[in-house]
Amino acid sequence: MKKLLLIISAFVAVAAAAQAQDTQEAAAQAAEALTQAEDVPIATPKPRYWTNSLQTNITFGQTALVNWAAGGYNTITLAGNVDATANYAKDKMIWNNRLQLDYGFLWSADKPIIQKNKDRIYLESKWGYETPVRHLSWSANFDFRTQFDRNYTYGTPAGENPTEKDWLAARSLTSDILSPAYISIGFGILWTPKSWFSLNVSPITGGIVTVLNDEKVGETEHYLRSKYGMDPIKDDEGNITGYKASRWELGAQIKADAKWTINDNFSYTTQLVIFYDYLGLSKEREQYEPRINWDNKVFWKIAKYFALTLSTNLIYDPLVKIYKTDKYGIPVLDADGNQILLNAGQKNEGKGVQFRENFEFGFTWTIASKK
Repeated sequence: MKKLLLIISAFVAVAAAAQAQDTQEAAAQAAEALTQAEDVPIATPKPRYWTNSLQTNITFGQTALVNWAAGGYNTITLAGNVDATANYAKDKMIWNNRLQLDYGFLWSADKPIIQKNKDRIYLESKWGYETPVRHLSWSANFDFRTQFDRNYTYGTPAGENPTEKDWLAARSLTSDILSPAYISIGFGILWTPKSWFSLNVSPITGGIVTVLNDEKVGETEHYLRSKYGMDPIKDDEGNITGYKASRWELGAQIKADAKWTINDNFSYTTQLVIFYDYLGLSKEREQYEPRINWDNKVFWKIAKYFALTLSTNLIYDPLVKIYKTDKYGIPVLDADGNQILLNAGQKNEGKGVQFRENFEFGFTWTIASKK
């Protein structure tokens, strides 16, 4: 019995030693495999150089009056707006693009016609490349402004119960597509001290102003081209026989942009553009004042698909002739039936600040790519 126990103990010891040796060999092999294993690369997201956004708004307004003692007219308004951006940024270069489109109609029971109350096309493109100086970049800036189609001011037709034809005959053309249109490209320096503010100074800015439509309005020849300050065409005796369809400009431009975003639902954007035409110093044009455009927009999204929008547009152009209107926007005429210039007979005859304000509530839809 004692001999049997010794045999069993020896067998167990041999088996344990063999198992320990196998375990050591397996561990050594695993360690060797780990040291020889190749590093597995970690997938990194592909860089995104473009960020895009698209914001659309459709607004509708309606007023209905029944036996309203204070008076007034039933009205219907419909307007649409598109604000799209496409911005590129890589290394030291940026390229920002923005397109703004506005169009709207107004129907009022006092006129048997549909009137246009909003119409604008504004495209701007800005390129920049960083300089060794912090916050400064070389820049190139492109702007294009015009409208979609014709716009009118409406006078009051003579006689009782005027027809639609009478209303159409009493209106005056104020603008048309490419009449006017402002196109410019400038080169200079872009300063971006903050992410929400930029200032672009372009001491070399070339541009062209066009007024392609020059149809007769009433008894007035070359109405639109004269109104928007196009260069006159003169005969040998110095008499004005017409106006050119385009006007070249060469000057300096300053453009300041700012955008404050409180949160995803509330933002304010503003842009101020000042252009001074060097060629305006000529005796032919005698333009000694700059052209100014100042745009503001407050956007407040109060529900998923509904928002309030307040926008203003201010323009001062010393070459544009502005005519008097009453509080309803109807042109003021002299005894001969001709429109009267603003500040008639004064040194600043025909000059004035143009201002438009729109406060709207309606459907909104926004798409924006993530950075």
